Parts: sequence; C-alpha cells; structure tokens
Amino acid sequence: MSDNKSKKADIVTVAKSARVSPSTVSRYFNHPELLKPATRKRIDSAVRRTGYIRNRAAQTIHGIRSGTIGVLIPTLDHAIFAEVVQAFSETVAAQGFTILLASHGYDLQREYAILRKFLEHRVDGVVLTGLDHDEAVFQLLDSQEIPCILMWNYAANSRYPSIGADNEQVGRLIAEHVLSLGHRKIACMFPPTTGNDRANARREIVLHTLKAAGVDVPEKWMLTTVYSISESKQDAKRLFSQTDRPTALICGNDILATGALYGAAASGLSVPDDVTVVGIGDFKGSSDIEPSLTTVRLPARRIGFETGQALASAIINPEAGPGKSLHCTPELTCRHSSGPPRKT
Repeated sequence: MSDNKSKKADIVTVAKSARVSPSTVSRYFNHPELLKPATRKRIDSAVRRTGYIRNRAAQTIHGIRSGTIGVLIPTLDHAIFAEVVQAFSETVAAQGFTILLASHGYDLQREYAILRKFLEHRVDGVVLTGLDHDEAVFQLLDSQEIPCILMWNYAANSRYPSIGADNEQVGRLIAEHVLSLGHRKIACMFPPTTGNDRANARREIVLHTLKAAGVDVPEKWMLTTVYSISESKQDAKRLFSQTDRPTALICGNDILATGALYGAAASGLSVPDDVTVVGIGDFKGSSDIEPSLTTVRLPARRIGFETGQALASAIINPEAGPGKSLHCTPELTCRHSSGPPRKT
C-alpha cells in the first residue's frame, strides 16, 4: 500500500492541495460564509480528492462548532412536515450546517430523550415543532444555553422564538368559509390532540367559531381520526352512511380531508354537490386530487426558510441574541371540494 493511502489526510494535506493556508481550510468548515465562493469551491475539491474527514469530537472539545442542527418533528410517516424540513435543510446547508432529523411520535417524554441525544452529539442549535413541550425540555435547553426555535406554530408570547402560522387564525378561516357557504349541518374530523398543540388549537377555534354562529356539532359527527388516508376514508364512510348526515365536513389537515374525499366517493356521494369537504395545510397534491381540495394554505417553504435563516444567524452571531418570533400568514385557498348545500 502506498504512503498516500496508508496515511489519512489531515487539514495540512487539504491546505496544500487547495493552495491555501490551514486556517483557511478551518474557516471553510467553521465559517464558510466568510470565504469567497471560488475559495470554497477550491477547498471542496481538495477535500474530495484527499478524502479528508475532520475529527468532530476533537473540535467540540476545543469549543468549535459541530456544524449540525437537531430537528425534532412529530412524525415521518406522512409528508406533513416534508416541505418545511426540506426548505429548512436547504437554507442551513447554504450556511455550512447539516441537520440531524428525528421524530418523537407525539410523545413528549420521548422528545426529551431525543433532545438529550442531540445535545450529547453537541448540536449547535435545535428546532422543535410546535409551542407546547414538557417543562423538562425547556429546562434542558435553558441549562445548555443553546439556540432554539419553535417551528410551524406562531405565538407572540412563545417561550422561545416561534416561526410559523397562528393555528387559531387557521381554524377560524376554514370554519368561516364553510359557514359563509350556508352550511349548518357540519361535522368535524381531527387527529388526536394529545401532544399536538396544532390540532388542539384548530379544533377548539373551529368549534368556537361554529358555536358563535349558532352551530353545534353533534357528538356523533365529532370524529377523532389518526393521520391516515385509509382510516379517514373508513371514518368518513361511516359518517356519510348515517340517515341524517352532514352537508359539510371540516378536517384538521389535508391528509384526513383526502381520505374523506375517497370516503364520500365510496359512499356514492358527489363532492361538493352532496357534501363539502375541506382541509388545512395545502400540502403537495391537494390541488391535484379530484375534486381539488379547498384548504387553508400554510406557507411551509417560507416557514422552513425563515427558521433556517434565524437559527443559523443565532448560531453564527450569538451576540445578536435569539431573534424574534415571526408570523407566516395562512391563506384560505378555495377549490372545487366546497360549495353551498344542496337545496331540498
């Protein structure tokens, strides 16, 4: 075996290959934003040629950034958070960071355990989904003095800076739309609210808005359905098979609404002529199904981008502070799945 192959490349090897100083190579890894694009490209080529892998453990001992950000989301089962995480990942990658992604399955105790693992890996910052978390999670973050942003939800008084949509506004928009069409026989389908402040906020404001308009949702029309198209399809079929059925169904997210559309079709109902079905989220595909789904658009890519910008800034410039919360305004998107109730 040759000497070049028997000896692992070090930072000096990379510097010689790229015709820069070792300190410039170090800056490439730790503060890439300070280098010119041409210099970054030259060092990147040298790293690839030499096969250099830096020793993260040694660097963190000396206080140098790990270059990683921990991102905790509730689930990987569906594409609910895919768009926001992708936008976040792309944004922080441009600043030299890589993400560690994990899901906690709406279990706040598990979230705490995963957060500890992230911190053991010396992540430079943390993203949590939503506003409500176990107090132990907040205490752990406080004790480590690590930058953290609460992504997806917004509240002016959140414990850490929050970037996302106001879920009360989201729920109000969709409920007011259904009421404006003239519906009074309205059913609701929401996911379980345990460990899910987003679903809980939407559910509560939808019911409040309907009640303020004189509409009470009967218990048999108040459905709790897991994030599953197949489950929501079956629940919708049972709902629509009732002799006295609703003229509109408000779903807590687009996944449930998609299943409800299939359930309506399987029940022989026409949407929106026989029943209106609406969702929340405007996820990819919501505009392409038949009929296209009326929903409230959550600006996922903007939320991911703004969160990435804010967290990278807090890590790179800690003296600037944690930054401020930001409301990314939701928008009612009317399509073909909603319409006035059929006249009898």
